[in-house]
Amino acid sequence: MVTRPVPNADALRRRAWEAAAAVVDPELPVLTIADLGVLRDVTVHDGQVEVAITPTYSGCPAMNVIALEIGLALERAGIGGAQVRTVLSPAWTTAWLSPEGRRKLAEYGVAPPQHGAGRRALFGAETVPCPHCGSARTERLSEFGSTSCKALWRCTDCREPFDYFKCH
Repeated sequence: MVTRPVPNADALRRRAWEAAAAVVDPELPVLTIADLGVLRDVTVHDGQVEVAITPTYSGCPAMNVIALEIGLALERAGIGGAQVRTVLSPAWTTAWLSPEGRRKLAEYGVAPPQHGAGRRALFGAETVPCPHCGSARTERLSEFGSTSCKALWRCTDCREPFDYFKCH
């Protein structure tokens, strides 16, 4: 009987994490799934890799593409037969966005979620700075922007529309 060697689990986990972490979000191509906080965990059991991801919204249409891209990235890294598992609890929160992800969003023209803005949003007092000119004089045009996880806003100073990544 021929047995195949089981790779070092820690080294395999690191390789798998690096490969998966480089996958970009198809709806926000300036962000990796690690920037976004969608990549939750990578585990190795008996030489098999499992990647856990959490959608920004349950039913997010991008998750199937993300899972496929993770599988491809792992194959390219020489890691075959990996499983991608969607985890719904705990629910994703904008607190999981990395500082680098917030910076990338702003540079891309999408206002990153404001820390602690969720409660103000409930009472209609939300202020979202314009990612183009920095003005706080902005207004929400629509609860939904280019995707369901973003709202459409406009700056009343520079008059530019922009997406705002919703808080939750």
